[in-house]
Amino acid sequence: MNSVSPSVIVFGSLHYDIMVHGPARPRKGETVTGDSWHPKCGGKGGNQAVSAAKTGMATSMVGAVADDDFGRALTDNLGQNKVDHRFVKKVSGVGSGMSVAIFDSEGDYGAVIVSGSNLRLGQADVEAASEAFVNGAVLVLQNEVPDHANVSAARAMKAVGGKVVLNAAPARPLSDDLEQLVDVLVVNAIEAEQLAELPVVDTLEGAANAAKLLATTFPIVVVTVGGDGVACATRDGDAFSIEAVKVELVSTHGAGDEFTGVLASELSRGRAIRAAIESANRAAAVLVSTPRAS
Repeated sequence: MNSVSPSVIVFGSLHYDIMVHGPARPRKGETVTGDSWHPKCGGKGGNQAVSAAKTGMATSMVGAVADDDFGRALTDNLGQNKVDHRFVKKVSGVGSGMSVAIFDSEGDYGAVIVSGSNLRLGQADVEAASEAFVNGAVLVLQNEVPDHANVSAARAMKAVGGKVVLNAAPARPLSDDLEQLVDVLVVNAIEAEQLAELPVVDTLEGAANAAKLLATTFPIVVVTVGGDGVACATRDGDAFSIEAVKVELVSTHGAGDEFTGVLASELSRGRAIRAAIESANRAAAVLVSTPRAS
């Protein structure tokens, strides 16, 4: 299709999350008595799709779940948040993706992910969702599905003139094929360290240096540094940093996904990269300072 249609397509992961709250995260061999737990529909792909849809942007999700309670909850959640989930398939022989996230008293967390059905995504799913791949759309990818599946989706988007945003999380080596298809790379400090092979990037200045280095490979690089802010660099030599919006932290969970989803939505609207980052930065600040319903 050659029509121009501003929209966001999220190709990627759906996880049913179990959120556990306690005084601290356990060390190796340690048992910690928790305070509470609750379920949440997530996965980086699912979170990013919901975040984009909340801005009013037409948003589609391409993913995979099992025919189980988790899978039904995940697709219901997409529908309730006005995400088009016609292209989320049901698979057999494996469970839906899930994760367990453990939060400490300061709102930071660690998580274990079981990918399950998310590993079943591939070329066939791109073809099944071909009507969503149109000029003017922004495709969002993450590293919670196979690299070859991301490559297939990125090729389809580039073929119709759309843009590709890769949130390279969790960090892993990227194939040359995928690198060449990415328009905007979004990473946090840890992921930037691993991709750029730099020492610890824990300041805005360090993030800016990492962004400049990664911009020799990617056209636009965005590096988030939590409470410090965001750094951006482009292959053309432009670079800038934006400080974080100061808020009282409730929880950091989902901040990166909120940022990425809103960023993609703003880019689809034709906003320049700095303006898009500023909007995404504000949205992430609201998320981390707002108590979530349990």
